Amino acid sequence: MSERVLVVGSGGREHVLAWKLAQSPQIQQVLVAPGNAGTANCGKISNSEVSISNHTILAQFCKDHHVGLVVVGPEVPLAAGIVDDLTAAGVLCFGPSAKAAQLEASKSFSKAFMERHSIPTARYGSFTDPQEACNYIRTADFPALVVKASGLAAGKGVIVAKDQDEACQAVMDIMKDRAFGAAGETVVVEELLEGEEVSCLCFSDGFTVSPMPPAQDHKRLQDGDVGPNTGGMGAYCPTPQVSQELLQQIRETVLQKTVDGMREEGAPYIGVLYAGLMLTKQGPKVLEFNCRFGDPECQVWPSPTSTNTGVCENGTD
Repeated sequence: MSERVLVVGSGGREHVLAWKLAQSPQIQQVLVAPGNAGTANCGKISNSEVSISNHTILAQFCKDHHVGLVVVGPEVPLAAGIVDDLTAAGVLCFGPSAKAAQLEASKSFSKAFMERHSIPTARYGSFTDPQEACNYIRTADFPALVVKASGLAAGKGVIVAKDQDEACQAVMDIMKDRAFGAAGETVVVEELLEGEEVSCLCFSDGFTVSPMPPAQDHKRLQDGDVGPNTGGMGAYCPTPQVSQELLQQIRETVLQKTVDGMREEGAPYIGVLYAGLMLTKQGPKVLEFNCRFGDPECQVWPSPTSTNTGVCENGTD
Protein backbone atom coordinates (compact mmCIF):
# COMPACT_ATOMS: atom_id res chain seq x y z
CA MET A 1 0.00 0.00 0.00
CA SER A 2 1.10 3.57 -0.73
CA GLU A 3 1.19 6.58 1.48
CA ARG A 4 -1.82 8.53 2.64
CA VAL A 5 -3.91 10.88 0.52
CA LEU A 6 -5.31 14.14 1.89
CA VAL A 7 -8.52 15.58 0.44
CA VAL A 8 -9.04 19.31 1.13
CA GLY A 9 -12.66 20.42 1.63
CA SER A 10 -15.85 19.68 3.51
CA GLY A 11 -18.68 19.15 1.03
CA GLY A 12 -20.40 16.30 -0.74
CA ARG A 13 -17.78 16.62 -3.47
CA GLU A 14 -15.00 15.87 -1.00
CA HIS A 15 -17.00 13.00 0.47
CA VAL A 16 -17.32 11.26 -2.89
CA LEU A 17 -13.67 11.95 -3.79
CA ALA A 18 -12.55 10.39 -0.51
CA TRP A 19 -14.96 7.48 -1.00
CA LYS A 20 -13.59 6.75 -4.47
CA LEU A 21 -9.95 7.19 -3.51
CA ALA A 22 -10.38 4.83 -0.57
CA GLN A 23 -11.43 2.07 -2.96
CA SER A 24 -7.90 1.93 -4.38
CA PRO A 25 -5.78 -0.88 -2.94
CA GLN A 26 -2.76 1.40 -3.44
CA ILE A 27 -4.01 3.87 -0.84
CA GLN A 28 -3.58 3.10 2.84
CA GLN A 29 -5.68 5.92 4.28
CA VAL A 30 -7.64 8.97 3.10
CA LEU A 31 -7.62 12.03 5.34
CA VAL A 32 -10.15 14.83 4.76
CA ALA A 33 -9.56 18.36 6.07
CA PRO A 34 -11.78 19.57 7.54
CA GLY A 35 -14.23 16.95 6.26
CA ASN A 36 -17.83 16.44 7.36
CA ALA A 37 -19.98 13.94 9.25
CA GLY A 38 -19.94 11.54 6.30
CA THR A 39 -16.13 11.40 6.21
CA ALA A 40 -15.62 10.94 9.94
CA ASN A 41 -14.22 7.51 10.90
CA CYS A 42 -15.58 5.83 7.77
CA GLY A 43 -13.41 2.79 7.12
CA LYS A 44 -10.20 3.99 5.48
CA ILE A 45 -11.47 7.60 5.63
CA SER A 46 -11.09 9.97 8.58
CA ASN A 47 -11.20 13.70 9.18
CA SER A 48 -8.26 15.92 10.13
CA GLU A 49 -8.26 19.23 11.98
CA VAL A 50 -5.09 20.48 10.29
CA SER A 51 -5.33 24.04 9.02
CA ILE A 52 -5.84 24.27 5.27
CA SER A 53 -5.37 28.05 5.20
CA ASN A 54 -1.87 28.00 6.68
CA HIS A 55 0.05 26.33 3.88
CA THR A 56 3.30 26.10 5.84
CA ILE A 57 1.61 24.14 8.62
CA LEU A 58 -0.26 22.02 6.07
CA ALA A 59 2.94 21.15 4.18
CA GLN A 60 4.66 20.08 7.41
CA PHE A 61 1.62 18.02 8.38
CA CYS A 62 1.78 16.21 5.05
CA LYS A 63 5.45 15.40 5.55
CA ASP A 64 4.98 14.30 9.17
CA HIS A 65 2.04 12.04 8.27
CA HIS A 66 3.50 10.64 5.04
CA VAL A 67 0.82 12.16 2.80
CA GLY A 68 1.83 11.27 -0.74
CA LEU A 69 -0.84 13.32 -2.54
CA VAL A 70 -3.13 16.25 -1.74
CA VAL A 71 -6.38 16.52 -3.72
CA VAL A 72 -7.97 19.98 -3.47
CA GLY A 73 -11.77 20.12 -3.73
CA PRO A 74 -12.95 23.77 -3.43
CA GLU A 75 -11.91 26.83 -5.40
CA VAL A 76 -10.93 29.20 -2.57
CA PRO A 77 -7.73 27.37 -1.52
CA LEU A 78 -6.77 26.94 -5.18
CA ALA A 79 -7.12 30.67 -5.81
CA ALA A 80 -5.10 31.26 -2.61
CA GLY A 81 -2.16 29.32 -4.05
CA ILE A 82 -2.34 26.09 -2.07
CA VAL A 83 -0.95 24.09 -5.00
CA ASP A 84 1.93 26.52 -5.53
CA ASP A 85 2.90 26.48 -1.86
CA LEU A 86 2.61 22.73 -1.30
CA THR A 87 4.45 21.95 -4.52
CA ALA A 88 7.26 24.33 -3.54
CA ALA A 89 7.50 22.48 -0.22
CA GLY A 90 7.85 19.15 -2.01
CA VAL A 91 4.28 17.88 -1.47
CA LEU A 92 2.55 16.45 -4.54
CA CYS A 93 -0.75 18.27 -5.12
CA PHE A 94 -3.58 17.77 -7.63
CA GLY A 95 -5.05 21.04 -8.90
CA PRO A 96 -4.15 24.17 -10.85
CA SER A 97 -1.79 26.91 -9.71
CA ALA A 98 -3.18 30.22 -8.45
CA LYS A 99 -2.36 31.81 -11.80
CA ALA A 100 -4.24 29.11 -13.70
CA ALA A 101 -7.12 29.26 -11.21
CA GLN A 102 -7.79 32.83 -12.34
CA LEU A 103 -10.07 31.23 -14.91
CA GLU A 104 -12.55 30.86 -12.06
CA ALA A 105 -11.33 33.42 -9.53
CA SER A 106 -11.74 36.33 -11.97
CA LYS A 107 -14.59 36.35 -14.47
CA SER A 108 -13.07 39.49 -15.95
CA PHE A 109 -9.80 37.62 -16.60
CA SER A 110 -11.71 34.62 -17.94
CA LYS A 111 -13.77 36.64 -20.42
CA ALA A 112 -10.72 38.51 -21.70
CA PHE A 113 -8.85 35.20 -22.01
CA MET A 114 -11.66 33.69 -24.09
CA GLU A 115 -11.70 36.76 -26.29
CA ARG A 116 -7.94 36.49 -26.87
CA HIS A 117 -8.15 32.83 -27.82
CA SER A 118 -11.41 32.88 -29.81
CA ILE A 119 -13.25 30.60 -27.40
CA PRO A 120 -17.03 30.95 -27.93
CA THR A 121 -18.74 32.95 -25.18
CA ALA A 122 -21.32 35.71 -24.68
CA ARG A 123 -20.62 39.33 -25.63
CA TYR A 124 -19.66 41.30 -22.55
CA GLY A 125 -18.20 44.33 -20.85
CA SER A 126 -16.04 44.42 -17.70
CA PHE A 127 -16.21 47.35 -15.28
CA THR A 128 -14.73 48.69 -12.04
CA ASP A 129 -16.96 51.78 -12.05
CA PRO A 130 -20.72 51.25 -11.46
CA GLN A 131 -21.75 54.25 -13.58
CA GLU A 132 -19.75 52.99 -16.55
CA ALA A 133 -21.41 49.60 -16.13
CA CYS A 134 -24.86 51.20 -16.14
CA ASN A 135 -24.00 53.27 -19.20
CA TYR A 136 -23.02 50.05 -20.98
CA ILE A 137 -26.28 48.42 -19.89
CA ARG A 138 -28.33 51.38 -21.22
CA THR A 139 -26.65 51.27 -24.63
CA ALA A 140 -26.17 47.49 -25.09
CA ASP A 141 -28.07 45.95 -27.99
CA PHE A 142 -28.59 42.69 -26.11
CA PRO A 143 -32.21 41.57 -25.67
CA ALA A 144 -31.44 40.47 -22.09
CA LEU A 145 -28.56 40.92 -19.65
CA VAL A 146 -26.68 39.04 -16.97
CA VAL A 147 -24.66 40.83 -14.27
CA LYS A 148 -21.84 38.90 -12.57
CA ALA A 149 -19.53 39.64 -9.69
CA SER A 150 -16.09 38.98 -11.14
CA GLY A 151 -14.61 37.32 -8.05
CA LEU A 152 -15.48 34.17 -6.13
CA ALA A 153 -19.02 34.29 -4.73
CA ALA A 154 -19.77 30.61 -4.03
CA GLY A 155 -21.86 30.30 -7.19
CA LYS A 156 -24.26 33.05 -6.11
CA GLY A 157 -22.79 36.15 -7.75
CA VAL A 158 -24.85 35.96 -10.95
CA ILE A 159 -28.02 37.99 -11.50
CA VAL A 160 -30.21 37.37 -14.56
CA ALA A 161 -31.97 40.71 -15.12
CA LYS A 162 -35.40 41.01 -16.70
CA ASP A 163 -34.68 44.53 -18.00
CA GLN A 164 -32.11 47.34 -17.99
CA ASP A 165 -33.39 48.83 -14.73
CA GLU A 166 -32.97 45.53 -12.92
CA ALA A 167 -29.51 45.08 -14.42
CA CYS A 168 -28.44 48.53 -13.18
CA GLN A 169 -29.86 47.80 -9.76
CA ALA A 170 -27.85 44.56 -9.70
CA VAL A 171 -24.69 46.55 -10.47
CA MET A 172 -25.41 48.90 -7.58
CA ASP A 173 -26.16 46.02 -5.21
CA ILE A 174 -22.90 44.33 -6.13
CA MET A 175 -20.55 47.31 -6.38
CA LYS A 176 -21.95 49.91 -3.97
CA ASP A 177 -23.80 47.78 -1.41
CA ARG A 178 -21.16 45.00 -1.70
CA ALA A 179 -23.73 42.23 -1.80
CA PHE A 180 -20.92 39.75 -2.50
CA GLY A 181 -18.11 41.55 -0.69
CA ALA A 182 -14.77 41.93 -2.44
CA ALA A 183 -15.94 39.57 -5.20
CA GLY A 184 -17.92 42.50 -6.61
CA GLU A 185 -15.15 45.06 -6.95
CA THR A 186 -15.31 44.30 -10.68
CA VAL A 187 -18.49 43.33 -12.49
CA VAL A 188 -19.02 41.63 -15.83
CA VAL A 189 -22.13 42.51 -17.82
CA GLU A 190 -22.95 40.14 -20.65
CA GLU A 191 -25.71 39.15 -23.00
CA LEU A 192 -28.09 36.46 -21.79
CA LEU A 193 -27.57 33.25 -23.73
CA GLU A 194 -30.55 31.01 -24.45
CA GLY A 195 -30.53 27.23 -24.55
CA GLU A 196 -29.78 24.34 -22.19
CA GLU A 197 -26.93 24.60 -19.72
CA VAL A 198 -24.53 21.68 -19.31
CA SER A 199 -21.30 21.05 -17.43
CA CYS A 200 -18.37 19.58 -19.37
CA LEU A 201 -15.32 18.76 -17.29
CA CYS A 202 -11.98 17.27 -18.18
CA PHE A 203 -8.70 16.21 -16.66
CA SER A 204 -5.64 18.02 -17.98
CA ASP A 205 -1.90 17.58 -17.63
CA GLY A 206 -1.25 21.02 -19.09
CA PHE A 207 -1.06 19.69 -22.65
CA THR A 208 -3.92 17.29 -23.32
CA VAL A 209 -7.50 16.93 -22.11
CA SER A 210 -9.51 13.87 -21.14
CA PRO A 211 -13.23 14.75 -20.94
CA MET A 212 -15.59 13.26 -18.35
CA PRO A 213 -19.24 12.43 -19.12
CA PRO A 214 -21.25 15.68 -19.42
CA ALA A 215 -23.58 16.52 -16.53
CA GLN A 216 -26.40 18.98 -15.91
CA ASP A 217 -27.14 20.62 -12.59
CA HIS A 218 -30.05 22.70 -11.34
CA LYS A 219 -29.01 26.31 -10.70
CA ARG A 220 -32.15 28.36 -10.06
CA LEU A 221 -33.60 28.37 -6.57
CA GLN A 222 -37.29 27.86 -7.31
CA ASP A 223 -39.48 25.43 -9.25
CA GLY A 224 -39.98 26.25 -12.89
CA ASP A 225 -36.37 27.41 -13.32
CA VAL A 226 -37.00 30.78 -11.68
CA GLY A 227 -35.47 32.66 -8.75
CA PRO A 228 -31.83 33.55 -8.03
CA ASN A 229 -28.90 31.43 -9.12
CA THR A 230 -27.34 29.05 -6.62
CA GLY A 231 -24.14 27.03 -6.55
CA GLY A 232 -26.13 24.03 -7.77
CA MET A 233 -28.89 22.14 -5.99
CA GLY A 234 -28.68 18.72 -7.60
CA ALA A 235 -27.46 17.16 -10.83
CA TYR A 236 -27.72 14.18 -13.13
CA CYS A 237 -25.36 12.46 -15.55
CA PRO A 238 -24.99 11.59 -18.39
CA THR A 239 -26.90 14.27 -20.31
CA PRO A 240 -28.85 13.22 -23.43
CA GLN A 241 -28.40 16.75 -24.81
CA VAL A 242 -24.69 16.14 -25.48
CA SER A 243 -23.95 13.57 -28.17
CA GLN A 244 -20.49 12.13 -28.72
CA GLU A 245 -20.14 14.40 -31.75
CA LEU A 246 -21.06 17.49 -29.71
CA LEU A 247 -18.71 16.45 -26.90
CA GLN A 248 -15.90 16.18 -29.44
CA GLN A 249 -16.74 19.68 -30.68
CA ILE A 250 -16.64 21.00 -27.10
CA ARG A 251 -13.36 19.23 -26.52
CA GLU A 252 -11.76 20.87 -29.55
CA THR A 253 -13.28 24.37 -29.45
CA VAL A 254 -13.37 24.93 -25.68
CA LEU A 255 -11.43 22.51 -23.48
CA GLN A 256 -8.32 21.96 -25.60
CA LYS A 257 -8.17 25.59 -26.73
CA THR A 258 -8.32 26.70 -23.09
CA VAL A 259 -5.51 24.40 -22.00
CA ASP A 260 -3.41 25.43 -25.01
CA GLY A 261 -4.08 29.11 -24.34
CA MET A 262 -3.16 28.91 -20.66
CA ARG A 263 0.09 27.14 -21.50
CA GLU A 264 0.91 29.79 -24.12
CA GLU A 265 0.33 32.49 -21.50
CA GLY A 266 2.72 30.91 -19.03
CA ALA A 267 0.14 29.31 -16.73
CA PRO A 268 -0.06 25.60 -17.63
CA TYR A 269 -3.43 24.23 -16.52
CA ILE A 270 -3.03 21.01 -14.54
CA GLY A 271 -6.02 19.49 -12.76
CA VAL A 272 -9.74 19.49 -13.46
CA LEU A 273 -11.08 22.12 -15.86
CA TYR A 274 -14.83 22.72 -15.65
CA ALA A 275 -16.62 24.48 -18.51
CA GLY A 276 -20.18 25.60 -17.81
CA LEU A 277 -21.76 25.81 -21.26
CA MET A 278 -24.95 27.02 -22.87
CA LEU A 279 -26.06 25.00 -25.87
CA THR A 280 -27.22 27.84 -28.11
CA LYS A 281 -28.54 27.74 -31.68
CA GLN A 282 -25.10 28.98 -32.75
CA GLY A 283 -23.37 26.14 -30.90
CA PRO A 284 -21.96 25.68 -27.38
CA LYS A 285 -20.77 28.85 -25.66
CA VAL A 286 -18.92 29.18 -22.35
CA LEU A 287 -20.84 30.71 -19.45
CA GLU A 288 -18.01 30.25 -16.96
CA PHE A 289 -14.97 28.20 -16.08
CA ASN A 290 -14.38 26.49 -12.75
CA CYS A 291 -10.95 25.25 -11.71
CA ARG A 292 -12.08 22.09 -9.90
CA PHE A 293 -14.77 19.40 -9.74
CA GLY A 294 -18.30 20.76 -9.43
CA ASP A 295 -19.93 19.80 -6.15
CA PRO A 296 -23.22 18.31 -7.40
CA GLU A 297 -21.68 17.00 -10.65
CA CYS A 298 -18.90 15.12 -8.86
CA GLN A 299 -21.49 13.14 -6.91
CA VAL A 300 -23.44 11.80 -9.91
CA TRP A 301 -20.86 10.66 -12.45
CA PRO A 302 -21.39 7.07 -13.57
CA SER A 303 -19.21 4.54 -11.78
CA PRO A 304 -18.18 1.09 -13.05
CA THR A 305 -19.22 -0.32 -9.69
CA SER A 306 -22.28 0.23 -7.54
CA THR A 307 -20.82 -1.34 -4.41
CA ASN A 308 -18.94 0.32 -1.58
CA THR A 309 -16.18 -2.31 -1.63
CA GLY A 310 -15.99 -2.18 2.14
CA VAL A 311 -15.00 1.46 2.31
CA CYS A 312 -17.43 2.39 5.10
CA GLU A 313 -17.78 -0.01 7.98
CA ASN A 314 -21.30 1.19 8.75
CA GLY A 315 -22.42 0.87 5.13
CA THR A 316 -24.00 4.32 5.06
CA ASP A 317 -22.33 5.39 1.83
